Amino acid sequence: MVVVVRGQGPRANGMPELHKLTPALNSLQSRGFKVALVTDGRMSGASGSVPAAIHLSPEVLCGGPLGKLRDGDIVRLDSHSGALEALVPEATWNARVHEQPAPRAQAGMGRELFGGFRALAASAEQGGGVLLPPGT
Repeated sequence: MVVVVRGQGPRANGMPELHKLTPALNSLQSRGFKVALVTDGRMSGASGSVPAAIHLSPEVLCGGPLGKLRDGDIVRLDSHSGALEALVPEATWNARVHEQPAPRAQAGMGRELFGGFRALAASAEQGGGVLLPPGT
């Protein structure tokens, strides 16, 4: 099973730490299941023995390929070669509409304070920092 957690990149959700997934995935692994994690979010390298592809860039909100994945798609993660593949026929993949992450709750939860920063955030590949216009 490949668990895909999308919409967690710098612009969509501010890249919250996802390390709390590790115990649940490790529990499945200890019961003999083969599991992996794929996300445009972060885990600070704390995935333990669970193979993981993290910080996928571009993130879903910026048109990243996780936006075209659907429930039931077969995903292959080869942690030795660094390959990540969606085993979906090319014609099917190209015909799919990219799904944007659902809007996050904004008002009253403190998230509105950082909305401006998320809107200006660079990709995870660029460090997720704030992009400023030249000369500022």
